[in-house]
Amino acid sequence: MTAADTAALLVRLVVGATMAAHGYNHLWGGGGVAGTARWFASLGMRPARLHAVLSGAGELAAGAALAAGFLTPLAAAFVVGTMAVAGVTAHRANGFFVFKDGYEYVLMIAVICAALALTGPGGFSLDHALGWDGALSGGAGLAVAAGGGVLGAAALLAATWRPARIEAAK
Repeated sequence: MTAADTAALLVRLVVGATMAAHGYNHLWGGGGVAGTARWFASLGMRPARLHAVLSGAGELAAGAALAAGFLTPLAAAFVVGTMAVAGVTAHRANGFFVFKDGYEYVLMIAVICAALALTGPGGFSLDHALGWDGALSGGAGLAVAAGGGVLGAAALLAATWRPARIEAAK
């Protein structure tokens, strides 16, 4: 295997494990689903409990798939979409830098996943073992991950995001 295969493995493992841990935290960490639902409700996501359960389960599944290199562009699309939703609902108003709760971190994860879908999961992946890596990378992989993630996020936000309106100062 090549250095690029090893690099893809390292990226997949770190980003995949991070997303899986994030999903686990949404479901069973701190305040569990109820706490996650309260937070989603405060962001304007409706119905909040459904979002809490689906985001937690989706992040667990996508994180595991990404770490394993299984259906990599689809797993990456879920992560790109999740980061886009988080960027819009929770971080955009805070500017760029993460230390001010800005969108720096979610942008970085989304771009890393889109790039991974473009380059492919590498030789140490289930996609490679199944012979799918060629068909699931390059421009098609990027289109699925970036295009699917952004379009999915846009559809989700349009259908379910209802942020509180701030009364204009008089």
